[in-house]
Amino acid sequence: MQPSLVRRQLGTLIPPKIATPKLVSAGSGEGLAPLVNFYSRLPKGPAPSPAGGIKAKYFNGKNASAAPVVWVILGLFTVGYTIDYQMHLKHHKNHAH
Repeated sequence: MQPSLVRRQLGTLIPPKIATPKLVSAGSGEGLAPLVNFYSRLPKGPAPSPAGGIKAKYFNGKNASAAPVVWVILGLFTVGYTIDYQMHLKHHKNHAH
């Protein structure tokens, strides 16, 4: 990607350089109004803690469910039985010990 394209796409996220030395030292704050407006719209206070992990996704909140545990148990049973069948049980299908 071209640097100018990236700059154009990120132009709305990064505020332009409004606070030039001339505006700050001149004493008038009217040139800083867009910068003040930008920062006044940002969320205030600490950032919310991210609720991550399997426990937060499946076992906490309004969508709490034990379905993942049931699927893991069934999956392990299926894999175990398939391996057991291939290694041992298919030899006894038509022949006894």
